[in-house]
Amino acid sequence: MTVIGLTGGIGCGKSTVAAGLVRRGAHLIDADAITRELQQPGKPVFAAMVDRFGPGVVAGDGSLDRAAVAAIVFNDRDALADLNAIVHPVVGEEIRRRLEELSADPSAVVLVDVPLLVEGARESGRPRYPMDAILVVDCPEDLAVARLVSHRGLTEADARARIRNQASREERLARADRVIDNSGDLSALEPALDEVWAWIEGLGG
Repeated sequence: MTVIGLTGGIGCGKSTVAAGLVRRGAHLIDADAITRELQQPGKPVFAAMVDRFGPGVVAGDGSLDRAAVAAIVFNDRDALADLNAIVHPVVGEEIRRRLEELSADPSAVVLVDVPLLVEGARESGRPRYPMDAILVVDCPEDLAVARLVSHRGLTEADARARIRNQASREERLARADRVIDNSGDLSALEPALDEVWAWIEGLGG
């Protein structure tokens, strides 16, 4: 099994790259998707978050109000640390469980999509999960901001604040075993995906 850690700054198009590699045969373990699953009403993570942050983080339909959570933790380091302590261990356990399942196929290529992969490796000096290589999706900050404003409806100030809350572009690039430039359009991305897929297959060989 070949395990690739996939990361990139917000707005760089990491999900688009992941989808392209899945089309080429990769399995995807998406930390964000797992987090959303574990934060559903009735799950222990949901209950722990409501207990810590109060009923204001519950939306009218009974689901988690992610915007309300973000507003609480965005500028409060203690609140963010509490959120991470609730969420990260459970998500990590589920990622490891899925990796174990996929390990039955020695030819499998597995992408572990972790937005904060670099941030999580800061203290230990290595990622939380065994990985053969780290693939970083990169684009200039101004382009990432423009995409966040256009596609997600953020203000420019909010987009730049979110980017500043992540690892720097330089820090991610320093960790990368391979970088995929996603500063162009989809037609420019496809040849780059072909090159990266050939590189990944070579790792397993």
